[in-house]
Amino acid sequence: MASQSMEVVAKALEQQMLQSVRIVEEQLDAEMNKLDRLDEDELEQLKERRLESLRKAQKQKQEWISQGHGDYREIPSEKDFFAEVKDSKNVICHFYRDSTFRSKIFDKHLAILAKKHLETKFIKLNVEKAPFLTERLRIKVLPTLALVKDGKTKDYVVGFTDLGNTDEFPTEMLEWRLGCSEIINYSGNIMEPPTVGKKPGSKFTKVEKKTIRGKAHDSDSESDED
Repeated sequence: MASQSMEVVAKALEQQMLQSVRIVEEQLDAEMNKLDRLDEDELEQLKERRLESLRKAQKQKQEWISQGHGDYREIPSEKDFFAEVKDSKNVICHFYRDSTFRSKIFDKHLAILAKKHLETKFIKLNVEKAPFLTERLRIKVLPTLALVKDGKTKDYVVGFTDLGNTDEFPTEMLEWRLGCSEIINYSGNIMEPPTVGKKPGSKFTKVEKKTIRGKAHDSDSESDED
């Protein structure tokens, strides 16, 4: 009886698979027939729309590059910060100090992401050259990333707390965290952090989409007062 039951289930599964294949084939046939029915003028219109889309994408890319996107670079003063965020819709600013060794870790990852995400400007600023701005943004822990959208600071990445509390977090983890704040165009699953390079004992935190402008920050990273 058991073997007969298994045979019935196997046949049912086979029928479902065949039905799925037929549906896919019918959809493909419908698309092919639709293309076959297009005349030369319609095909030319499709081609032109595609070319126009590519032209717009290239124009946008060139505009970003002209605004300083594509490279991770240091700005000389807090006065330059206001000009940089005014020019670009999405800006990530790394606030650091030379004596904070973990800033070098952020430098490595941000340099990689700057080339990948042209839609966002990546800059860094020494807090010793920006006392007014550091106080205004209430930056108490270094390193801190300020995430600025449309000229307003919407979120912060404070130390490595959201990145697994480890110095060895992968670039993908920072990319995911930035994607949670919608400061970059993130193509992965925003609901779960990547597990690449995850080590035993590392704690990864889901990050809610919320504005925390002006919030005091707590972290086990180095304090600005150190």
